[in-house]
Amino acid sequence: MSSFIAVARTIVIASLGGGALCASVASTAGAQTPADPKLTEVWSPVPPVVTPGLGAAPPSDAIVLFSGKDLARWQHDDGAPASWTIADKATTVRSGSGDIRTKQAFGDCQLHIEWRTPAMVEGEGQGRGNSGVFLQGRYEVQVLDSYQNGTFVNGQAASIYKQHIPLVNASRRPGEWQAYDIVYHAPRFSESGSVITAGTITVFHNGVLVQDHVTIAGRTFNSGPQTYEKHSLKEPLSLQSHHAPVSYRNIWIREL
Repeated sequence: MSSFIAVARTIVIASLGGGALCASVASTAGAQTPADPKLTEVWSPVPPVVTPGLGAAPPSDAIVLFSGKDLARWQHDDGAPASWTIADKATTVRSGSGDIRTKQAFGDCQLHIEWRTPAMVEGEGQGRGNSGVFLQGRYEVQVLDSYQNGTFVNGQAASIYKQHIPLVNASRRPGEWQAYDIVYHAPRFSESGSVITAGTITVFHNGVLVQDHVTIAGRTFNSGPQTYEKHSLKEPLSLQSHHAPVSYRNIWIREL
């Protein structure tokens, strides 16, 4: 039962000169004694200790997918070793090589990835610095040079491709490093393949919130409806080779 206030009043009426009456009200109030604050304290389970990274360094519990040295954690879709070029602690899409994907599978996660489109601008619209981050190899966060580059808005940088328009365009100039920080919750399926819970994505682009816990409609397709197909709770992360020499660096992931 919520606390209440009990009030006692004494009313005194006196006759004043001229026949006027004056009412005087004296009040005393008492409040219920507050509950013991210890009743709302929770002491377990104790969260594990994670050491935050300094600067661009990953936190202590992150899995480092690319540190600038090699692509040992990556492969092509056919299982061949990843053959994108590596220079200056970055890996760059090698024309004609195909997409790369992680050897390890992931579900719910926090992903940090930095990317850069070519400094020399070639083409326009979707032809300018095109690539993509595919969560579970299916759901694309678009990578594109969207600095003063018009295109369909559900296909610009930081869009959930063909599904969700970013809240703002936080793109840096061509040739400058950019970052995505992504929080992803994978979809859940029943035994029959129906969707129990749809997937969701939150994206920060260069530190700016651009996708606020949006719901995924299904697998990314360039045309036609975005529909779900049943898959495992954990699947590899993929990076797209879309002809442009887009570069990536400092890729790490935390399983949630």
